[in-house]
Amino acid sequence: MTVTPASFPFDNTFARSLDGFFVPWLPERVPAPAMVKLNHALATELGLDAGALDSPEGAAIFAGNQVPEGATPLAQAYAGHQFGGFSPQLGDGRALLLGELIDVFGQRRDLALKGSGRTPFSRGGDGKAALGPVLREYLMGEAMHALGIPTTRVLAAVTTGEQANREGLPPGAVLARVAASHIRVGTFQYFAARGDTDKLRQLADYTIARHDPAAAQADNPYLALLVGTSQRQAALIAQWMAVGFIHGVMNTDNMTLSGETIDYGPCAFMNQYDPSTVFSSIDHHGRYAYGNQPPIAQWNLARLAEALLPLVDADRDKAVAAVTKVLHSFPVLYEQRWLALMRQKLGLEAAQEDDLTLVNDFLALLQAQGVDFSQAFRGLGEDVDSRAHARNLFIDLAAFDAWTSRWHRRLAKEVATPGSRAGAMQQVNPVYIPRNHKVEEALAAAVERRDFAPFEQLLTVLSQPFSTRVEWAEYAQPATPAQALGYQTFCGT
Repeated sequence: MTVTPASFPFDNTFARSLDGFFVPWLPERVPAPAMVKLNHALATELGLDAGALDSPEGAAIFAGNQVPEGATPLAQAYAGHQFGGFSPQLGDGRALLLGELIDVFGQRRDLALKGSGRTPFSRGGDGKAALGPVLREYLMGEAMHALGIPTTRVLAAVTTGEQANREGLPPGAVLARVAASHIRVGTFQYFAARGDTDKLRQLADYTIARHDPAAAQADNPYLALLVGTSQRQAALIAQWMAVGFIHGVMNTDNMTLSGETIDYGPCAFMNQYDPSTVFSSIDHHGRYAYGNQPPIAQWNLARLAEALLPLVDADRDKAVAAVTKVLHSFPVLYEQRWLALMRQKLGLEAAQEDDLTLVNDFLALLQAQGVDFSQAFRGLGEDVDSRAHARNLFIDLAAFDAWTSRWHRRLAKEVATPGSRAGAMQQVNPVYIPRNHKVEEALAAAVERRDFAPFEQLLTVLSQPFSTRVEWAEYAQPATPAQALGYQTFCGT
């Protein structure tokens, strides 16, 4: 089914089912909306007419000037722990949920605007967005999607014809974000903080129906919801770690119950392997450093567990015991997911007892010699026998050779042929990731010169992360020391 820009086939269960969980609100009009980029593939996936939407009328919709038929614009309420400190009321301060669409796969997806103006939750902010952060979210979402990592995605990026009230007065912009839902740990915290058990139950039942339908048949559906969320987060964080992704702002309002990556403000990809890597300018103490992401995920899940306690059992002690068991299982669950991915990255299929040691020793070797994370794993898969691609990255060749000798002895226990093994490794070890310096180059060209060619080229490269192309060689290279020195990312709010 295709539709015109003015008519989206919305089916808005959140608005119908959860009165009191949001404030109905309209986006602010902007003076001159213009389409920068429409995601044609995603539009088609949503059953929309990409050709019709890639137009002035589509730009007006995604800028907020025209509310499409069937939409119910609303600002969602939620709370959240931000860098460990609890804020009982956050909410959509510059975002509006337009409605829900059923995609061509039968999956329900939210369509929301971000940067569409002030709402009752803006807390002094202007509710707007600038072009740079909007394009960053587009790039990162599509890169993660191509890497096979669950993520929100941008359907459209539009400029508004006004300047954002940010340093340098960059062009104002709005993005249209698609998500499995925008239900967060912080959404549960909002009602838990108010002691509203009825609304907690209502929210939990809705979330179960949308993301964990099997949990409805469990002996304890609300505990099953925690288990399902824990499983999804373990899988998600393991995927982040396997590609060197650093989210940068893992607050509880940025952890979804669906298990998708959301909010690409200060995110970045790691170059040289170092678990302490931090890029976010506001993460002064490394709370959300690369290596801290698994325990932070567990910490966030503990906050969800606290909110669910009155639903899990009327006896608080029994409820605490039940959720504690789930939380304590998270590190093991995460390690299983992560180790399975790392085995794939090393060309290993069957599990062996010493695999964890083999993986950790390789990571320690990367850290000790300052080797690029992505290049090292890709190099191993480029020539499993000669090892030349990876070997050239190391300074202490004796240490590398000693480890690869162990690795080859481990590979000898596998049944796969070297050719098939190399092919499999190349399908899980990307040659192209969003290198920070290339992202910044593309954003600077777009914002400062309105030259979108670097953005389009980078988007094309990132859509094919596992296929080596000679003409894309520069996109596989890490930043030079001068480019990497002092590099920081910003929330973009």
